[in-house]
Amino acid sequence: MNFRAEIDVMPLKEILDPQGKAVKLGLTNLGISNVADVRIGKHITLELSADSQADAEAKTDAACKKLLANVIMEGYKFSVTSI
Repeated sequence: MNFRAEIDVMPLKEILDPQGKAVKLGLTNLGISNVADVRIGKHITLELSADSQADAEAKTDAACKKLLANVIMEGYKFSVTSI
């Protein structure tokens, strides 16, 4: 079966996000000053083959832990759907 995984990787709230701070400053310079905070992350889409939904989720989780996210500094969440 074929599956699509949609993955969001974001810096942990405890970690400073310099890109987010730069974007917030840029928004303020553009006159958009009511933004409380900006965090910059990654969105990743994977298409993969697996025997079941649970297997696809396990493969996606392993990919996140081993390659796609630095689990010391980033958190991740994902959803897997059949295609």
